Amino acid sequence: MSQSGDSTRNDRIDDGIGTYDVVILAEHEVTAVDARQIHSLHDSIADQVVYHLLIPVEDAAGRIEAAMGTLGTGELLSAPVVLSEVDLEAIREESQEEADHELHGSLAALAVTGAQAVGQLISDAPVDALEAKVKQVDCREVIILTRPHVVAEFFHVDWSSRARRKLGVPVLHLLEQENFDEQAGGGEGVTGL
Repeated sequence: MSQSGDSTRNDRIDDGIGTYDVVILAEHEVTAVDARQIHSLHDSIADQVVYHLLIPVEDAAGRIEAAMGTLGTGELLSAPVVLSEVDLEAIREESQEEADHELHGSLAALAVTGAQAVGQLISDAPVDALEAKVKQVDCREVIILTRPHVVAEFFHVDWSSRARRKLGVPVLHLLEQENFDEQAGGGEGVTGL
């Protein structure tokens, strides 16, 4: 029986009937290496595996704020930065184009592995968008693909930790461009905690 109470859902994944939906929240483009690893996780499932890929569009105001944070206080006082609405719109367009490129590249990388994948860009808070997609497709598991975020992971405020608290499905956190052996790391880093 599914979480939504639908008693007609076929929960068997070895009979080749139905789909096994997996939602992937990727911080950046899914590389060929990442796509092969993701697809290898499900190659023994007889049901049709469908990947639902979510890639966030970076917030333009956040990009500006982050860039401003890298400037020293002295630099700001000696040469004040004036941002017009045109600058913000240009950054929004650039963020949208970058995310669109990452989405298309990710879907192509998954397709090369033989995976069936659909994707969309998200502008909402990533974990909220993930939760909505999980409910929409009634997925079986979630994969979150990010670069390492040591401090956020330590304090359990990273996407994976937050998703595990909110979702009623298994959540797997993979690190971008690292194979499974590299991610295991022999107990190194925060993943060993």
